[in-house]
Amino acid sequence: MSQSPNPQPSFKDSLWLYGAGVLLLLAGFVLAYQFVEPAPPKQLRISTGSPQNAYFNYASRYAQSMAKQGISLEVQSSAGSVENLQRLIDEQTDVALVQGGISHAEQQGLLSLGSLYFEPLWVFYRLEQPIERLTDLRGKRIAIGAPGSGTRPIAQLLLSENGINNDNAKLHEWGSQAASEALNDNRVDALFMVTSPSSELVSQLLRDPAIGLMSFTRADAYRSKHRFLSSVTLPEGVVDLTNNIPDRPIQLLAPTATLVTRSDFHPALSVLLLQAATQVHGQGGLFEQPGQFPSASFNQLTLNPDAERYFRSGPPFLQRYMPFWAANLIDRLIIMLIPIITLMIPLSKVLPPTYRWRIRSRIYRWYGQLRELDFRAENVSNPVHIKSMLDELSALEHEVMQLPVPKSYAESQYNLRLHLHLIRQQLERKLNNGNQQANH
Repeated sequence: MSQSPNPQPSFKDSLWLYGAGVLLLLAGFVLAYQFVEPAPPKQLRISTGSPQNAYFNYASRYAQSMAKQGISLEVQSSAGSVENLQRLIDEQTDVALVQGGISHAEQQGLLSLGSLYFEPLWVFYRLEQPIERLTDLRGKRIAIGAPGSGTRPIAQLLLSENGINNDNAKLHEWGSQAASEALNDNRVDALFMVTSPSSELVSQLLRDPAIGLMSFTRADAYRSKHRFLSSVTLPEGVVDLTNNIPDRPIQLLAPTATLVTRSDFHPALSVLLLQAATQVHGQGGLFEQPGQFPSASFNQLTLNPDAERYFRSGPPFLQRYMPFWAANLIDRLIIMLIPIITLMIPLSKVLPPTYRWRIRSRIYRWYGQLRELDFRAENVSNPVHIKSMLDELSALEHEVMQLPVPKSYAESQYNLRLHLHLIRQQLERKLNNGNQQANH
């Protein structure tokens, strides 16, 4: 008697087959995970200016907005824009508020998240020494801003273009507060200050009857030479209508305040920070129209790609309707689901037919022995051989009945038994005929 196959239980087949599919999906999951952005940090630092500075106040408002989304924004004070940029380069901060017009070649790897508002250059002077143009500052005592501030480089640039330097004027590197006090005390004749019109210091100086504000009558010339500058007008009476302050329209030059990050800044936080900036600056101001800022314009640095998408299309779809943490989690999971779904589609088409083939092949492999018995049954005539074959057939039927197959495949199993039964009938007929002939 030939050796019968030794099939494994059907559940082991499904476990082996579908287990291989699961392992393949897990491999795809692990591979996809390599391309998933890490979760955004929950703590950030932003470098601004002095606590009295508009940068510090605006950043504090960003922090309040981001805290609602579970992100802590630490507001760092500083000497100003130059120090803020250096902190970014040295990785001592994550994001910085920076004045336009002070970018340098060493700032490779820094990107802009967008401009926020016009930040005028104010040139205040003592009225007893009228100043109509920057050339009138020759021989004067001038406060040009503290080292590390954004005022100092722009003041030096414009003074240099008008032929004024340390050889023909007295330049003091004082911050806005110290320079304002020196101007009131007649220790300087003029001061440069780049700050928001909402600054309390600007309001105080505009209301001081002994202090005047220079109008840049040649603003178009400066704007043509320096694309980071814009020309804005301080309307007559806008500070105080009752006392008509200022008493005439005044033309000002204005760089823009800009949000700057390194190139490795997390994409989700870029959008969240821009949403906070939109809440703070989107309503417009004295020089800005509603909806004008934040803006992709007025940037000297390359615009962050995530910021570019934000300005073109707005916040990502999920962040418009879901909390930040949930939207970010789903965004990250989608990256992982794409390859998994890509694998599941072909696997769902391949695994079921493969499983059916394995189960049916367990039944069909018996047909080799069945075919051999059928050929032998055709030619056998000796009763002893017939009885031996009947015993062999009984053993085969017993093994077939022990074959574990799912109920859905029982039909194939019973078809095999039916064919075995047909051979049994053939052998029994031959045995009966042989017995009858022996009796006669």
